[in-house]
Parts: sequence; C-alpha cells; structure tokens
Amino acid sequence: PVSNNTDTVLVKLGLRLSQLIDLNLKDQILTTNVWLEHEWQDHKFRWDPTEYGGVTELYVPSEHIWLPDIVLYNNADGEYVVTTMTKAVLHHTGKVLWTPPAIFKSSCEIDVRYFPFDQQTCFMKFGSWSYDGDQIDLKHINQKQGEDKVEVGIDLREYYPSVEWDILGVPA
Repeated sequence: PVSNNTDTVLVKLGLRLSQLIDLNLKDQILTTNVWLEHEWQDHKFRWDPTEYGGVTELYVPSEHIWLPDIVLYNNADGEYVVTTMTKAVLHHTGKVLWTPPAIFKSSCEIDVRYFPFDQQTCFMKFGSWSYDGDQIDLKHINQKQGEDKVEVGIDLREYYPSVEWDILGVPA
C-alpha cells in the first residue's frame, strides 16, 4: 500500500468488544467476540470524486486488496486468523477501513486468591505475523501523538454485558 517499498505503513487498530463469552478459570482462557477495526492509507486507492460522479467511497471484498496480517499473539488455541470474507471501505483519500469479526481465545493468568470476589486482569497482545516494525507501524486507533497509553482501549458501546463478570477497565 506504500509508493516506496522502504516506507512504513501506519496501521491503526481498534477493538470493539461484542461479548465476553467465557473466562475459563481452570484452563486460564478468555473467550471474546470482537470486531477488529483496522485503518491505514493505500496510495493506490486515491481518486478525485468529481471525476467519478461524486463517489467518495467504495465497498470492496477484502480478499481483493492488501490487508495487514494483525494477529492475537497470546492466543490459546492456535487460531491466528480472522474472518477475511468481509468488505473493506475505500475512501477517495486513500484511507482504508476494514472491520472483520473474530472470536478470540486468549491466555489469561488467573488469580483466585480472593474467590469469589476475585478480579482478573487479562491482556490481548496484537501484532503483525510477518512484517517487522520497519514495514508496519502498529498503533491503537485512538492513540494520541506522543502518548503510549489509551485509557479506554476497547470500544464497549455494543457490548452485551456478561452475567458473570463486570468489566472494570479497558486500558491499552
């Protein structure tokens, strides 16, 4: 997606949590239903809307374009793929948005010292599977310039609450 192969692609990644499906204390596995929001620039997808009847965006099958290979590093089941059979949105500015759904099983270190009043802290670590930091610069979609931490790192607007667990914080 870059004009020069030595350039770095900035990929912004966000997570929308739909459901906390399960937190298996014995196996130490967190199962979540999420939408992975990807955003990047691709110079090949720029156009002047006035030359194309005012069209400012297109929806295209994601298997027809370059996609960042962002995976959950601490997955607990060996599944490193997300559903690619979703459409991507191409903006005339070259911005590409791709939001595939995924069900992740991530390893989570469980502490049951205070059971049944325990609090668990689970991490989800994402990164590119095959590109290094010189090729893909991965940032949180809401990360501000010069800051490393995002206080609200997971979008909970469409979250279906768990009857078993309360989410107390979602920093990234």
